[in-house]
Amino acid sequence: MNILIFGSGAVGLGLASCLLKVGVDTSLVAGRSTINALKTNGLYRTGIFGHFQAEPEAFSAFTDLKQIQSKIYDFVLVCTKSDQTQTAAENIFAHRNLLKPECKIVHFQNGWGNAEKFLHFFSQEVIYSGRVITGFTRTAPNHVDITVHADAVHIGSLFNQPLKAVEPLCQAIDNGGIPCRVWKDIDKDLWAKMLYNCALNPLGAILGVPYGALADNLHTREIMDRIIEEIYTVMDKYGFTTYWPTANEYKNIFYSKLVPPTAKHRSSTLQDLQSGKKTEIKALTGQILELANKANVDVPMNTMIYHLIRFREEN
Repeated sequence: MNILIFGSGAVGLGLASCLLKVGVDTSLVAGRSTINALKTNGLYRTGIFGHFQAEPEAFSAFTDLKQIQSKIYDFVLVCTKSDQTQTAAENIFAHRNLLKPECKIVHFQNGWGNAEKFLHFFSQEVIYSGRVITGFTRTAPNHVDITVHADAVHIGSLFNQPLKAVEPLCQAIDNGGIPCRVWKDIDKDLWAKMLYNCALNPLGAILGVPYGALADNLHTREIMDRIIEEIYTVMDKYGFTTYWPTANEYKNIFYSKLVPPTAKHRSSTLQDLQSGKKTEIKALTGQILELANKANVDVPMNTMIYHLIRFREEN
């Protein structure tokens, strides 16, 4: 099994560490500083699933797909930021000679609408989605630290494609140390993650605090309650569903079960702002605003949070 990881940030490095640990032939594509660090010092994983080190000769690393000459892949794992999804799809399509006929492309990205961007280039049979609610932090270009874990990685199809096709990938990731399962309700997973991320990530970034601090304070809970209720209104307009039929049911689970295991985690949005990088707010709250606008739904709390993050990005 040959696997290409397109985008080797924290999530990409974390998944690569699992594959390398069980001997899967793995290639990574990333920016020059990351690739230089990987080729010089190898890949390191630390954190709650144990330490692992892969020497530079254990994997292939490239800054551009055109550098790959002698490999073709069974799976491509897209781990870029969601604002790079369109570029990733175009790039992979331009180098589709690297893909085996039965190759599957699995995107492990935050937000909603990523799979649809790949549909402009690939058929539904090729595209699968991954849901990750594990806390990955990249402490150096070649070092990922796994800080928190709320549930297994889930991989499935938004287009009712056979799950058997991604079983080998799930098994490899699972054997490599991070629990991973095939999942038939990946759409419900992605909306559950949207609710979780949209409630916590931007507000935590604006205030500079971890998730637990938001849930422990009555004022921030009030804001998150309104964000969640507005998202449910948008979901209802489009017929999207998740595991909790109402906003109140979700909020009960959110505060009692979902936030506590990740209470110390600082959101990727906050990490991006601190690093001077673009956030994924357009794929998160921005998608809620886009859907709300098309359905003529008022989402004032989400709108305010979105524009506060955009201000922080620009100043």
